[in-house]
Amino acid sequence: MSVRTTLAKARVLIFAEAVTLAHVARPLALARALDPSRYEVVLACDPRARWALGDFPGRVLPIASIPSGQFLRALAVGRPVYDEATLTRYVEDDARILKDVRPDVVVGDFRLSLSVSARLARVRYLAISNAYWSPYYAGARYVVPEHPTTRFVPVPLASAFFRATRPLFFALHSRPLNRVRARFGLPSLGPDLRRTYTDADEVLYADLPELFPLTGAPPSHRFLGPVIWSPPVEPPDWWDGLPADRPLVYVTLGSSGRLALLERILTALAVLDVTVVAATASDRLPASPPPNAKVARYLPGDEAARRSALVICNGGSPTSQQALAAGVPVIGIASNLDQFLNMQAVEGAGAGMLIRGDRVTGAALRGAVERVLGGASHRTAAQRLARACEQFRAAERFSGFLEAAPAS
Repeated sequence: MSVRTTLAKARVLIFAEAVTLAHVARPLALARALDPSRYEVVLACDPRARWALGDFPGRVLPIASIPSGQFLRALAVGRPVYDEATLTRYVEDDARILKDVRPDVVVGDFRLSLSVSARLARVRYLAISNAYWSPYYAGARYVVPEHPTTRFVPVPLASAFFRATRPLFFALHSRPLNRVRARFGLPSLGPDLRRTYTDADEVLYADLPELFPLTGAPPSHRFLGPVIWSPPVEPPDWWDGLPADRPLVYVTLGSSGRLALLERILTALAVLDVTVVAATASDRLPASPPPNAKVARYLPGDEAARRSALVICNGGSPTSQQALAAGVPVIGIASNLDQFLNMQAVEGAGAGMLIRGDRVTGAALRGAVERVLGGASHRTAAQRLARACEQFRAAERFSGFLEAAPAS
């Protein structure tokens, strides 16, 4: 581990894995918040995500991440996201950057190869993760995610089969990293995918403990709190002219969203007395949005959430946290296991509703919207979680965790 005098800045190397925007946004938001008089921050990120960095003042180094499309296709069919060859290449890329930067501490967001490369470099390693992937979270209810087979097999039957085979599924997804660890002389992490996702010297959960209480977690597993980020974009021309006489519904399916699903959502909401603002995160926009809808590629999500009565998203943690931090309920149209695990907790807290992406219909979505907007219970629960969010200042906690002695 590198040694510096007490007068020198601490050098922090942060890896962002650009398979989805969330894994870039969280480390970027935390990196921006560090005091430049005390920290020298280096961000390693795939060049394709360079647009999201805006005027980030620190040093940026290029690393390769697998294409987002490849990542999403693997999730859709249940394949391991990374194979052994890819992770080996990642370890080699990490090692090159670690040797160049010589950091005091390295931070990663879904950069699984750091489980190997940071240990070989003997540098303190902090991993940012979601608490629903913690081995110490007992609240997970594993239902089958959206999969080609769920189009034809009843969900209860498919979920029963998934629950029975989940340990095998997790073992399959853990195998590539375990093989790479063995290649570099490190012990196996075992067959539990949750250990693969949270192997680090310290794990920082970007969630609320109110939603994901842990049992028996060691001091090295700590809650960072929600990390809120919005893309560095100017709002569209119509942003300040939205009508104020009816509820505003913010719709975004994130960087993993699908245009066809967005169009179905807009059509379903067209007959309701609401104004819809939608972000696509895609170069393609709906050809003919309904009269009550406005669409842009990106929107300032935190402000959109604050102005809204309801947020509809893919159920992932970044957008649902934006909504909850603003005290706004969420409808999550979930497809992958990540989204299901997150929305189960949000729905369980009374702050939203979970809809399966492979079972969503216009009538079901309209019914959910009318139920959420027609009563006060979901908003009351969301406001309760907003107060909990205020207790977690993720940027300040992150700086404190960096300064503190490593938790054991």
